[in-house]
Amino acid sequence: MAYTLDQLAKMTGERVGTSRWYPISQEMIDKFADVTDDHQYIHVDPVRAAGSPFGGTIAHGFLTLSMLSAMGYDAQPEIEGAAMGVNYGLNHLRFLAPVPAGSDIRGHFSVNTVEERHPRELTITWGVEVEIKDQPKPALIAEWLQRWYQEPTK
Repeated sequence: MAYTLDQLAKMTGERVGTSRWYPISQEMIDKFADVTDDHQYIHVDPVRAAGSPFGGTIAHGFLTLSMLSAMGYDAQPEIEGAAMGVNYGLNHLRFLAPVPAGSDIRGHFSVNTVEERHPRELTITWGVEVEIKDQPKPALIAEWLQRWYQEPTK
């Protein structure tokens, strides 16, 4: 079901979706390290990381953050007449708990604000919490801004 601007606005403050679980493997972490040139041992050296406060390798915070796009496709409601959406930024982001290699994560999304900036142009601020399976604290919380562009009216 696709939602109109008015329907989305009425959902302000409500959780509107939860993504599927995404596995975060050591292979994924290693590939992210290669792409970003961030090879800090806590991410890529299981032997050395075992002696760290984390007890093993952990995902990069930015890897966890980058998963919001995939999670959003799973969990965010479809917007009626939307031609495309783009990332517009973050108002708030905190990494609250490390994501150990081999963990599963998923995202919970709520509508914080819906603003029609111009005709056929929306800015939606999502409240996001990324849960780590079987862990008490979330990996991250954020306010994620997306800009959505509507199809021209006929």
